[in-house]
Amino acid sequence: MILLNEVPEPNKVITIDLPKVAKSSLLITIVALVLLWATHFALEQEISFTISLWSVVLFIVGYIVLIVLHELFHLLGFRLFGNVPWKRMVVGVNLKLGIAYATTDKLMTNHAIRKALLLPFWTTGVVPAIIGLALGNGILISLSALLIGGAAGDFAMYKELQKLPDDWLVKDDPELPQLYAYAADAFDK
Repeated sequence: MILLNEVPEPNKVITIDLPKVAKSSLLITIVALVLLWATHFALEQEISFTISLWSVVLFIVGYIVLIVLHELFHLLGFRLFGNVPWKRMVVGVNLKLGIAYATTDKLMTNHAIRKALLLPFWTTGVVPAIIGLALGNGILISLSALLIGGAAGDFAMYKELQKLPDDWLVKDDPELPQLYAYAADAFDK
């Protein structure tokens, strides 16, 4: 692993357009809601809604818990796929940008960071959707749609990283929604 202050200028800087990601997130969330509720209806042959104070509280708490888990799964991905030590990772919230984040000051291969980017989509979006459909739980179905849509920023980064070779090294910016990519031979100079 190489520290950020030991690296040359990046070969490519990937900047995420947050307004565009917000629009994508909304669209993905709506599509996920429609598809998941249609699947729920096909499985159950009926849909009924009961809104109570308890269900609203459960929804809000569940949303917060899943957002926290989303970021923690990024950290787990950094550890599992990028071999990043736990002490080199940070999780937090940028209130100015309105985003939660997980980051590290370590470089990872493009292949490893792409896996770490998508891990939360599967664990906090797809798995809860499957469980929600299996249990017929509307709160979990709706929460999973929100978390699937919430992965729009991860999808945007993943899409840009797919254009680069797997062995390139990638560094996440600790404050901005951008990545710095380095050719595999950038450190041989």
